[in-house]
Amino acid sequence: MGGDKKNKNVIEVINIACDECPIPRFTVTEACRGCITHKCTQVCPVGAIRPINRRSYIDTNKCIECGKCKSVCPYNAISDVMRPCIRACNVGALSIDVDKKAVINNEKCIQCGACVYQCPFGAIMDKSSVVDVTNILLESKSDETIHVYAIIAPAISSQFPYAKIGQVVSGIKQLGFHDVIEVAIGADMVAQHETKEFIETIQELNTMTSSCCPAFVSYIKKNYPELAKHVSSTVSPMIAISKLIKNTDPLAKIIFIGPCTAKKMEINQSDIKGITDYVLTFEELQAMFDAFEIDLQECAELPLNNASFYGRIFARSGGLTEAVKHLVDASNISVEFKPISCDGLIECDKALKLLKFNRSNGNFIEGMVCSGGCIGGATSLRHGPRDKNEVDKYGNLALEKNASNSFSAIKGEEIDLHRGKDFMSR
Repeated sequence: MGGDKKNKNVIEVINIACDECPIPRFTVTEACRGCITHKCTQVCPVGAIRPINRRSYIDTNKCIECGKCKSVCPYNAISDVMRPCIRACNVGALSIDVDKKAVINNEKCIQCGACVYQCPFGAIMDKSSVVDVTNILLESKSDETIHVYAIIAPAISSQFPYAKIGQVVSGIKQLGFHDVIEVAIGADMVAQHETKEFIETIQELNTMTSSCCPAFVSYIKKNYPELAKHVSSTVSPMIAISKLIKNTDPLAKIIFIGPCTAKKMEINQSDIKGITDYVLTFEELQAMFDAFEIDLQECAELPLNNASFYGRIFARSGGLTEAVKHLVDASNISVEFKPISCDGLIECDKALKLLKFNRSNGNFIEGMVCSGGCIGGATSLRHGPRDKNEVDKYGNLALEKNASNSFSAIKGEEIDLHRGKDFMSR
C-alpha cells in the first residue's frame, strides 16, 4: 500500500518482521587470553563486558553492537557475526536499536536497496506503487484521455530466462498498457548528450562523472559534496525517454519498470518530479503477471526494436563508457577520453577519493553502485553472478548499431536533457 507515508525514504524496515535475527553480533571466543588490562571492558560505553575467571564475557542484553571491543582486542578474540543487512550496506546507513531491530539512517541511505534483497526475512522493503499503477491501468480502460506507457530498462535482458523478451512485452501489454517502450532509447539520447557535455566542459572540469545511476549521484551528494561540479548535468535514460514520450503524447502516464529501488527516489526529486509518474521493479512486475494470471510462455511475441546496441548495453557496468567512447571517436575531435568504469560502490568510492585529492588517472568516471551494473539491481528477479554477455547478445539484436541513429526519426535531440538548476547545487 505504499509504506509509511511519514517516512520520505523509499527503503524502510518493517518492524514486525524484523525479529528473526536475535544472534549476538559480538562474541568472545576461546582465543581470549584474559589480559590484565582488559581493554575491551574499558572501551565498552555501556558496561556490557565483564571478566569472569580472567576471561571476558559480553552481556548481550546490554551490548549495543558498537564494535569498540573488537577493535581494541590485541588477540582478535572477539568474533563479529554481522547481520546480512548491515553487511550489505556499504554506506553505513544501518544500525540496530535497543530492541534489536534494524534502523535506517535516512541521511546516509542512498536507496540502493542492497539491504532489501540481503534480508533473509523480507523485513526491509522498498515502497511499492503496485496499487497506484493497477488503479491507473484500470482507469485507462474506460478513460481514453489516459495513455499508460511502460518503459522497460535494458536490464530486462537478464530477468526472464524462461521467456523471450517479445513475450514479456506481450505480457506487459496484456496488463493494460497503451504501449511498451525501451528505456534504451533514452540511453542513446543520454549517451549523445553526455558526450557533447564532456567535449564542451572537460577542459574546465578536468574530470566528469556520469549521472545515470541515481544511487551513485546520491552517494556523491552525501559523501563528496565538493565534487558536485564534476557530475554530468544530463538526466538519466529513464527521464530522457519519459520527456520524449510526453513531448509526443500529452495524454501519457509513464511507468518505469526496472531492477532499481533508487529510481523510486529519483522520480520525486524536485527538478524532475512528474516526468516519470511511477516506478515498478521487476519483482513487482512479476507479481502483477501472477495476479492477472498471465503466463509469459503462452504469450505471442511482440517486437521491441527501437534502441541501438549501445543504448541496450547501458544495463551492464562499462556500457555507458563504451557508448560515450564510440561517440567521442566518431566526433573526430581531438579530445582525449580516459574513462574509469566503476563496478559497485566500493570501486566508485575509490575513484571518488582519488578525484577528491586530484589523483585520478581518468577524465570520465562511470559510476554504477550495483555490482555488475543495473543487471545486478536490488530488485532483480534472481541474484548471483550475472553473465554480461547476455546483455551484449540483447544489444546485438538491435536494428541500429549506432547510438546516434536510434531516435533520429523522432528528433530526440530537440528534447532538453539538462537537470534543473538545483541539481547538485551546480
